[in-house]
Amino acid sequence: MARRLRPVELDFVESAPLRLVFAAEVTAPPKAVYAALADDVAGWSCWFTGVSRAESTDGGRGRDVRLTGGTRFTETVLAAEPDAHYAYRVDATNAPGLRALLEDWRLTPAGGRTRLRWTFAADGPAPFRLMMTLARPGLGRAFRDSVRALEGRLATA
Repeated sequence: MARRLRPVELDFVESAPLRLVFAAEVTAPPKAVYAALADDVAGWSCWFTGVSRAESTDGGRGRDVRLTGGTRFTETVLAAEPDAHYAYRVDATNAPGLRALLEDWRLTPAGGRTRLRWTFAADGPAPFRLMMTLARPGLGRAFRDSVRALEGRLATA
């Protein structure tokens, strides 16, 4: 059964006890990248490693995400600035250890390309934070693989 997490706001991205930040460039312009993040939530399962299903809820103000392996997230979108910023917090999950989670995506134009920065901001007990710190290389690899898959998806669109 899903557990409610602490409802954090955008400033949590700077104050979270655990912050993992990853960046990459995509050959597509910010408009296309933003559309894939915010407008085509169902498409995440086609490019983001580990996402088996995602759907927009509440008229785009929320998301329901399922990962391979059965982890579920109910989320609230906190920032939806076209071509620049997309962020959401997890309100409920069946994942153990989490107390709060916010994911923040920043898009910056880079000469016809897009610089994409993903911040995974979380809180949980010390063992959870240690586990996530040790998982950083794997999350970074998943991020890079996902960005490459997104790039391929956008190139064929």
